Amino acid sequence: MGACLSSPAGSDAQSQGRSGRGRSSRRSHNHGGGSPRKNQPLKPELPRWKNDTPLTLGQLSSKRDEFWDTAPAFDGRKEIWDALKAAAYASETKDFELAQAILNGANITIPRGYLTDCYDELGNRYQLPVYVLSRPTNLQHEDTEDENVVDNADNDPGEQVVVKLRLSTGKDLKLTVGSKHSVKQIKRTLAKAENVSEDQRWYYGGKLLQDKLRIEDTKVPKGHLIQVVIPYVEGEPDATVDVHKQVLDESSSSEQESASPISS
Repeated sequence: MGACLSSPAGSDAQSQGRSGRGRSSRRSHNHGGGSPRKNQPLKPELPRWKNDTPLTLGQLSSKRDEFWDTAPAFDGRKEIWDALKAAAYASETKDFELAQAILNGANITIPRGYLTDCYDELGNRYQLPVYVLSRPTNLQHEDTEDENVVDNADNDPGEQVVVKLRLSTGKDLKLTVGSKHSVKQIKRTLAKAENVSEDQRWYYGGKLLQDKLRIEDTKVPKGHLIQVVIPYVEGEPDATVDVHKQVLDESSSSEQESASPISS
């Protein structure tokens, strides 16, 4: 699928492709002698783009998962790809300060101030597609289908289970839900209980839990935490929590995580 870009970051990504300097947005390229351009701070803005064919949130998530799962297989260093993944998560939730700290800690430079074009300290180039940095302006909602899933779960909620959540605000909490309830339905319950947005992202073991997934199908062991990223809302206090780093750490050590449940 193609994408129409409308931001400076998007324009950079397109011009790079036309100039032939990058064969693929997943590849990194070694220019030798360290980073070839002066570093700039990360610009506090997200790329705006429109996909040629509207994507659902599930399709967008699958696209992102495919990119992050395969990117380290190309040129470049895995630890840099991991840092870029964490920075992208932080940036999308508008925690630009955390994203910049991640870049600084990994010695990643961004000559144009955007995550679409990055370099490590060895001069390797890493290009991120806009779809891992922000959502398209023509994102297609799946409300009707989600409502059907919710209705079915209400008729047969299954057995009661307790899910443990760690919010990006720094709060841990427990919710008693039905095993057949979908992630989407519990997001709504959480939104009402905590007065937060329903536009949440749930992660376990570094993987995104899709809205349609039933709790019984998430395979999250009893007593283990699900990470919940809630978008930053302008005017609300900004909790300094390394939830993005926690998601990243889970991705590289999910087996160790699964062996260490928190106490009930």
